[in-house]
Amino acid sequence: MNTPINPGDTAWILISTGLVLLMTVPGVALFYGGLTKKENVLNTMFMSIIAFAITSIIWVLYGYPLAFGGDIHGIIGNPTNILMNNININTPATLAPTIPALIYIGFQLTFAAITIALISGAVVERMKFSAWTAFVILWVSLVYVPVAHWIWGGGFLGQLGALDFAGGTVVHINSGIAALALVYLLGKRKDTRLLPHHLGYSVIGASLLWFGWFGFNAGSALAANGLAASAFLATNTATAAAMISWIILDCIKTGKPTLLGAISGAIAGLVAITPAAGYVTIPAAMIIGLITSIFSYLAISNLKPKLGYDDALDVFGIHGVSGLWGSIATGLFAAPFVNELGKGLFYGNPGQLLVQVLAVVVVMAYSFIVTLIIGKLLDVTIGLRVSEKEEIEGLDTNLHEETGYRL
Repeated sequence: MNTPINPGDTAWILISTGLVLLMTVPGVALFYGGLTKKENVLNTMFMSIIAFAITSIIWVLYGYPLAFGGDIHGIIGNPTNILMNNININTPATLAPTIPALIYIGFQLTFAAITIALISGAVVERMKFSAWTAFVILWVSLVYVPVAHWIWGGGFLGQLGALDFAGGTVVHINSGIAALALVYLLGKRKDTRLLPHHLGYSVIGASLLWFGWFGFNAGSALAANGLAASAFLATNTATAAAMISWIILDCIKTGKPTLLGAISGAIAGLVAITPAAGYVTIPAAMIIGLITSIFSYLAISNLKPKLGYDDALDVFGIHGVSGLWGSIATGLFAAPFVNELGKGLFYGNPGQLLVQVLAVVVVMAYSFIVTLIIGKLLDVTIGLRVSEKEEIEGLDTNLHEETGYRL
């Protein structure tokens, strides 16, 4: 017997979809825009906006069917529903039968869009806009879609039992590692200092991200139920703990708390709890948040200078590193009384930790290698980087003939 569409579940996922959309436009756009130099604020925001638009078209043409449309040998989805074929307003979602397929498609679209938008933070102030738009098309198609299928759409990592409630591997490790590969190809900016021209924009953006993340994580319960409530509270707890932890680290290192550090810690906490939100207890969420700031802080302050890569807005340091910790922590703290689908090492299942490590390694390797290939292809065809003159003068006027502020 078919499960009837549930109005309450449908309403919650409609709201959650709107919340996750808000995370990209304007959340990521404002967060990143405020952190760049004033000559690049519009270009930085534009990168998020165009990423959302392009991904929206890809997703309904072929992205969703290839990610979630059944399974072909654990590698890719079945293309039966290409161009939304055989999906109408009354079709229930295969993986969430109490909501319509159309809103499930929209919900997953917002995850794909924010993943590619996050990568832009690593390459701001030096990447051609034309190269970025081409990169969005290729990366979403060749990296995001298969990885989403492997974890969430019935692919081989999901079949092995990999746990990722809302995107630790699919979204954050995937984007963080891709960002690292892309900055390796691009090289350093002429001026590598982080000079936030308007931290207020970034605070607004971070606040919108925190707000929208409740749709991201609690919405991933795909129902208006107790699991969504648990994921909601776990998300807030981990985020608050991570913010406090980062502020303490700032005080230890510099003697002063910083607002930039506070919002960086909050984002790290949101990232780390994402894969675990629907599997862990509230005390575990607090531990995950407290620890993740340490890892991301060390990656940014120690690892980044030592390796010399120019990840402008620390996409790898925050999303890659905190996503890695959150995915591993899920294998440690997943509690079967929170979610029967998850049982971690601390509850007697060491095998779950091994599966989590395997999923992390596979996604990191695939994302890094394919991103390098895509980036190199674009570099030898249309070129990745703007001219030295354009970079020094700023991308807003040179690439868009616009300026964020009156001179």
